Amino acid sequence: MKPANNHGVKRIIRATGFSFKGLKSAWVHEAAFRQELILALVMVPFALWVDVSVIEKLLMILTVFIVLITELLNSAVEAVVDRIGDEIHPLSGQAKDIASAAVFMSLALCALVWAVVLLPRLM
Repeated sequence: MKPANNHGVKRIIRATGFSFKGLKSAWVHEAAFRQELILALVMVPFALWVDVSVIEKLLMILTVFIVLITELLNSAVEAVVDRIGDEIHPLSGQAKDIASAAVFMSLALCALVWAVVLLPRLM
């Protein structure tokens, strides 16, 4: 249920609290999110350090955040599907598989961007 008087700055503060609650939940309950966040904590500073253009740095960092965002959405889909029931249903499996495919695609995009940016400098 929506709380009364949920607008303006109060709404923003409540929404921010819910966002941090979601991040904490993902950290506690999702091993893949923990792994990807730890990688991001290494990759983002590396992207800032490496001698590439500002646009290339932004692309590298952007793709890391896309992976994290996609993993959060995948975790949300899995939680909702699991909440609906324990029985095996083709649509439940399809929803989970598609969400997992989205994470895979974001990881592939991240790898591609990083390779295109960094490989020419290594050769």
